[in-house]
Amino acid sequence: MRVRPSDGVAFETKFPVVIIGGGACGLTAALTLGDAGSAALVLEQDPLPAGSTGLSSGFIPAAATRWQRERAVEDSVELMAGDIQAKARHLADAAIVDLCCRRSGPTLEWLADRHGIPFVLIEGFLYTGQSRARMHAVPERTGAALMARLLAAAEAVQADILCGAEVSELFADGDGRVRGVGFRRPDGGAERVACEALILACNGFGGNPDMVRQHIPEMAEAEYFGHAGNRGHAVLWGEALGAEARHMGAYQGHASVAVPHGILITWAVMREGGIQVNGEGKRFADESRGYSEHSVDVLAQPGGTVWDIYDSRIHALAMEFEDYRQAQAAGAVKRAADETALAGTLGLPEAALRETLALTRSSAEDPFGRRFDDKPALAPPYYAVKVGAALFHTQGGLAIDISARVLRQGGGALPNLFAGGGAACGVSGPEVWGYSSGNGLLTAVMLGRVAGESAAALVS
Repeated sequence: MRVRPSDGVAFETKFPVVIIGGGACGLTAALTLGDAGSAALVLEQDPLPAGSTGLSSGFIPAAATRWQRERAVEDSVELMAGDIQAKARHLADAAIVDLCCRRSGPTLEWLADRHGIPFVLIEGFLYTGQSRARMHAVPERTGAALMARLLAAAEAVQADILCGAEVSELFADGDGRVRGVGFRRPDGGAERVACEALILACNGFGGNPDMVRQHIPEMAEAEYFGHAGNRGHAVLWGEALGAEARHMGAYQGHASVAVPHGILITWAVMREGGIQVNGEGKRFADESRGYSEHSVDVLAQPGGTVWDIYDSRIHALAMEFEDYRQAQAAGAVKRAADETALAGTLGLPEAALRETLALTRSSAEDPFGRRFDDKPALAPPYYAVKVGAALFHTQGGLAIDISARVLRQGGGALPNLFAGGGAACGVSGPEVWGYSSGNGLLTAVMLGRVAGESAAALVS
């Protein structure tokens, strides 16, 4: 992960634009460059492009889209930006928030119309930090399916994607202009490729334990549910070139990953009225908050595991999601006819569990500040999943401008370096509580689009 002087370096090949990372950000940038007639090379370290996108739910928030209009959902760029900033306590970069929200609808429609990627609107409930139904997904509703669609689109336009290519070093002039990159192939062979512009689309640092301990120590012992290749290369390269990193304490955690199966349990379970209890059969926080900040509370419980508890109405809703169906098939989902059976199945104190469930049906004020009168009361039969918390991906990264150009410490921009997705500082503010559902893919796809446009303009 070095940055070396470019003087005297011989490059075997040359592309106008090199993109490091073949996830949603990198492939969106590649499609954009292809449309602009600019040759680009995507360097992907894995045997097949997948990255964090492939591990995600694959849901992309977007405002004022035709899919929303078809379903009579009234939304706007301003409302979406306001929702994101409200969750981030108005500490996210306003220009980047506005950029991503403004480009969200047109970008998804471009992917659909130009590159044949179909989208559907996710309805039935509102995701954390969103006041309107604005999550869009491919029909399969998984990140893996989204990646498959993006890769097929890239292959259809004959994008140059080199897999199994792990970038180890950048070559730059004294003013920070990147002249090329060096990478290794799976057989150990080394190669250098020159470029006129470089796009960093290689995500964050969740897979780098040292950086996690340094920047988000509260998650140092948490399970990492992201891509192992997210080792902070982009930030380290950028800083070596004099770039500024911002909001390094921001991240997406998740408070509901099935144990020991490692399968994500949709947070719709909580948003629709489910609860979480610890080993004492007691609730410990407001589950209606975001799953990201709630992950810290789950980690604090004895053993770091808790139980999601809900009923057949919520179970039926959850069955619409592929991940949940996988959890059901794996035996993670437990069913109990009544409270006595539920306590026995989960190994929890029956009296405490009965009292906990009764309080959710009570008119008394909830000690954690949650409302229970806006959803149907939980009723038998009950369902439950043992879950733990995990770190999904980091939200801090390189500071960028509205052209996705990486900014220097002290002001100004680096000459030809762009960043998007987890490589760039996101729109979640400085801490875990600022994450709104879909922020990761929002910045991956929209900043990939912008970075591609900006790089194309630079090399044209």
